[in-house]
Amino acid sequence: MHPEITYDDLDWHTLWQNARAQKSWTAKGPADWDKKAISFAKRNSDSPFVNRVLQHIPVTKSTTILDAGSGPGTLSLPLASRVDSITAIDYSEGMLATLNDLAREQGSTNIRTVLGSWEDDWEKLNIERHDICIASRSLSVANLQSALAKLNDYASDSVFVVDRINPTPFDNGAFTALGRPFRSGPDYIYTINTLYSMGIHPNVDVISLEKTVTFSSVDTALESYRWMFKDLTREDERKLAKYIQDNSRLADSGEITINRQFPSRWALIWWKTGN
Repeated sequence: MHPEITYDDLDWHTLWQNARAQKSWTAKGPADWDKKAISFAKRNSDSPFVNRVLQHIPVTKSTTILDAGSGPGTLSLPLASRVDSITAIDYSEGMLATLNDLAREQGSTNIRTVLGSWEDDWEKLNIERHDICIASRSLSVANLQSALAKLNDYASDSVFVVDRINPTPFDNGAFTALGRPFRSGPDYIYTINTLYSMGIHPNVDVISLEKTVTFSSVDTALESYRWMFKDLTREDERKLAKYIQDNSRLADSGEITINRQFPSRWALIWWKTGN
């Protein structure tokens, strides 16, 4: 027992790194996201997640937005018609190429894309301060405090972060089916406490979606589930296919709906910067 220890003695950076080291899944790199860009954009284009997030972000036609870890424009594209301008930064060339293609298709000319990472010097990338910074599902980084400080510094009005609530976005039942332990890694509670340790007291809104998830085909479902794992063997593939079959229903159209143990839940964490 250490009764003298208080909250102020906790090192949330070390706790974050320890939890990341123990997680069951492997963080993906730019090349992985390059390959997934088109399919990821299609899956998110009509997701209820997008509207649920956007209804919390107050914007006007004069608002400028920095979308950090923008992906294929999941939030940037629907925001484009509502704001003055958007800077979308991502470390995946494939994601940005998809974003640019989709922006042209919808006639949006106010999105600037920048190839860069959290670790890069954003000033050297000619990124200026914006009214609002958003980082949606993009904070799987080695140094969380540094990333949050960067968002805070580059927002003149407010920051909106979307972070996962364990076990989202993973299906822990699939890990059990493969006989593998499921360790979530750090989720939103680390983000909130890191902000608190930085002297930032954020607001938190929970976005809860359905327990079911629908894919266009069995193959698409399998591809998505493979994304959760590393080093799948042939036997693992068989078990994974059986798990999906046993926990889903197949429509005449070929769409497959999988029932998960827990609903998909995300934390929308936001604060005013006062910059």
